[in-house]
Amino acid sequence: MSAEATTPSGTAGGRRGHRRDVLRQLGRAAVLRSALRGRLPDAIEHLAQAHRRHHPRADLDTLRRAYLLAEAAHRGQFRKSGEPYITHPLAVTLILAELGAETTTLTASLLHDTVEDTEVTLDQVRADFGDEVGHLVDGVTKLEKVDYGAAAEPETFRKMLVATGSDVRVMSIKLADRLHNMRTLGVMRPEKQARIARVTRDVLIPLAERLGVQTLKTELEDLVFAILHPEEHARAEELMRAHAAGPDPLAEVAESVRGVLREAQITAEVVIRPRHVLSVHRTRLKRGDLGPYDYGRLLILVAEDADCYAVLGELHTCFTPVISEFKDFIAVPKFNLYQSLHTAFAAGAGQIAEVLVRTQAMHSVAEAGVVALGDPHRPCEGEPGSDEGERADPTRPGWLSRLLEWQRQAPDPDTFWTALRDELAQDGEITVYGETPGAAPLQLPAGATCVDAAYARHGQDAHASIGVRVNGRLATLRTVLRDGDTVHLLLAPDGSSGPSPEWLEYAATAAARIPIRSWLDSMRGTEGEPRQERVGPQEQSAGAGAPAVRRAPAEPSEEQAAIVAGAPGAAVRLARCCTPVPPDGVQGFVVRGGVTVHREDCPSAVRMRAAGRRTLPVSWRSGSVGCRVTLHAEALGRPELLADLTEALAAHGAAVLAAEVEPPREQRVRHTYTLRLPDSAGLPRLMRAMRRVPGVYDVTRAARLQP
Repeated sequence: MSAEATTPSGTAGGRRGHRRDVLRQLGRAAVLRSALRGRLPDAIEHLAQAHRRHHPRADLDTLRRAYLLAEAAHRGQFRKSGEPYITHPLAVTLILAELGAETTTLTASLLHDTVEDTEVTLDQVRADFGDEVGHLVDGVTKLEKVDYGAAAEPETFRKMLVATGSDVRVMSIKLADRLHNMRTLGVMRPEKQARIARVTRDVLIPLAERLGVQTLKTELEDLVFAILHPEEHARAEELMRAHAAGPDPLAEVAESVRGVLREAQITAEVVIRPRHVLSVHRTRLKRGDLGPYDYGRLLILVAEDADCYAVLGELHTCFTPVISEFKDFIAVPKFNLYQSLHTAFAAGAGQIAEVLVRTQAMHSVAEAGVVALGDPHRPCEGEPGSDEGERADPTRPGWLSRLLEWQRQAPDPDTFWTALRDELAQDGEITVYGETPGAAPLQLPAGATCVDAAYARHGQDAHASIGVRVNGRLATLRTVLRDGDTVHLLLAPDGSSGPSPEWLEYAATAAARIPIRSWLDSMRGTEGEPRQERVGPQEQSAGAGAPAVRRAPAEPSEEQAAIVAGAPGAAVRLARCCTPVPPDGVQGFVVRGGVTVHREDCPSAVRMRAAGRRTLPVSWRSGSVGCRVTLHAEALGRPELLADLTEALAAHGAAVLAAEVEPPREQRVRHTYTLRLPDSAGLPRLMRAMRRVPGVYDVTRAARLQP
């Protein structure tokens, strides 16, 4: 039984079995009672009217039967406020009905606490109302079976996410359930109010935002704001009351806009959309003292998409637009299906009026999000279904698919919880595009990098990323993307690459961090070090964004070419800062798990010697040995330079692991290549060949970490 439901002690204990039998009889009688067929109980008349406003032809008999079963099941239970418990599922269902939810969702909402809090079984719900209602009730029940608490939250919300992925209507019911509980939170202790408010703020409000249910989100925000910041909430309410005491200055602006649109023969509805309490508070923090137009925005509703742009043209022609405020979320909808045109114009006395322009259909989705889209599993009227008789689920936005993917990879609930909160905390979104025709746009959080785009596009296949082009130019994987960028990922065809630990430093999304961390953990050996050969940050910053880990070759590795006197059994690693190769003069330094070999003139080696670190003598094995090396080519910029350099590399058998071309400065350009050579003895010849390329005036070995 949930914390909200209580049962008088006289109806429990030894009478429980008798109550179960009576309840089943009452429920069956309520469902099958033919005398009431066609007549709705008074308690759901208001609910039925709200439902019919959105669905005029809805069959209300299912709702009648669901109410009668719920009322019989909850009879004798009371909320902590003292009200009969049935008032709660009724209120939750009314919230959803007013948003436009279809009949199946409302039926499940009426029954959403019966399986958890009463003797009604899930089998009974399925038998009486069908598998679809049973599936939704089961999803909500699973969310409620874990108490809210510091230790329980991670697993609770993991289940919530899984249930949402199965059917977003489960989350719709959960959000409405939380909204009604927040409305009646005053009967609880202040510390419990604060705890529930924080969970609502950190997880449920961001989820409501991502599901596009703005009506629920804004009310939840205000309720949380009042509990966690009562003084600021009171101040914002005081400002709103003072503003409402007189005529709204936006009314005159709205009338001017109506006149402009009438003259242009554009049929439109122009209304003033007041800001809610938290929005007023945020606007005051952003702008200081609020102006007369800062308490609301103009909302213009039209019939067709083309009318939106016609309205925009008239506004920008007849008023002075603030171009920096213009955003087109119709051509590029937001991640939560939201569509509107946003603009602003000067409306006299230095004041700015903000405007939203959308169609009636867009407005419905903007207010109710996925709730307004109805049943995701059946074709809409006049809409062709898929081969399986279903349509693509519009209520499964890309962000949700990403969350579902990485929650399956999260190794433990705490990792999942941290990642979920980080993901939901992102309050900005960007849209990036692929170069391949037909590739779907990606919605990513603001601040996302090419690594994030790689995993959003390719999932775990992004482990093989070896390069990236942003807007047609080579870039590093750590490049921060901007809204509208075109991104093309380059993947190793043979799967020979893997991510580097450094990727975690600039992966902004859990969808990238969790699979990267899982891959690295799976590659770790007994000493806690990756079993792969790891290349250095030179490759990491390569223009192609080359991966920083490659599987070790079958032949002996170059580390085996170094012999450390006094530590014959130690694991040897060649330092990635200076990439020593035979016949360089080298020294070894004892590190955790083995010995790292540096060139004698390496700045890192110089610092360690100056600090008194003990050195070990190192020599090279005789005979041919392959090597990896990073080279810098300084050149005068010219066409075909890159092609000529790569041709020289190929002619000497060098495999390019990573490459970076820095932007030209004063007609000079620097190329950085990380190479693998079949024989280190060929390195001097290769460097001479690179210097002979026209325009190249110097070729040097990397001697320090690249930025």
